[in-house]
Amino acid sequence: MSARDVYDARGFGGRQGPGRRPAVVVVDFIEGFTNAESRLACDAGAAVEATRSLLDAARAAAVPVLFTTVAYTDDDLERAAMFIAKAPALATLRPGSRWTEVDERLARRTDEPVLVKLFASAFFGTDLDELLRGAGCDTVIVAGASTSGCVRATAVDALQHGYRVLVPRETVADRAADAHNASLLDIDAKYGDVVSLEEAVAAVGPARVLS
Repeated sequence: MSARDVYDARGFGGRQGPGRRPAVVVVDFIEGFTNAESRLACDAGAAVEATRSLLDAARAAAVPVLFTTVAYTDDDLERAAMFIAKAPALATLRPGSRWTEVDERLARRTDEPVLVKLFASAFFGTDLDELLRGAGCDTVIVAGASTSGCVRATAVDALQHGYRVLVPRETVADRAADAHNASLLDIDAKYGDVVSLEEAVAAVGPARVLS
């Protein structure tokens, strides 16, 4: 019996659906994760392009867009030592480094915040929740990398903060296909709705934006 069959048999995988006021959170689509020259690179080319399409729709509908990056000062390296022990290449993500810059293909606007984080979730140690609540958001659309790491952690934390969660499958990327696919299955079963890019674009349409 497949994992999907097990979840279906036990009643997992109910749908949340989008709310009335979404935000798009782009998790770590930075040079360190999207540039093939980086030791941390994911297979992200198609996902970055799909995310740009989602962002174009969100911007046209005045939906909030927020980005995250990862950067470690000397003090941060000590604080995050156990996380970095699992992936030592994270220590290359230093403030001011090219690797911490948002991928230019996403055309980040100056009014779109970039939150610096040290660990997996975009909520942990940042003011993401405060920004979302201040904007009246009830739904978090999560794009970025990696699916099995920071995207999954952000989806779990978004749920735990009371948000509806959408993860457009075309907008997330990982280093390993098995981890990517298993994580999408798990997110869809337990934490949010894994949807198509088309569904995500519809969710940010003008009809869903509060006046």
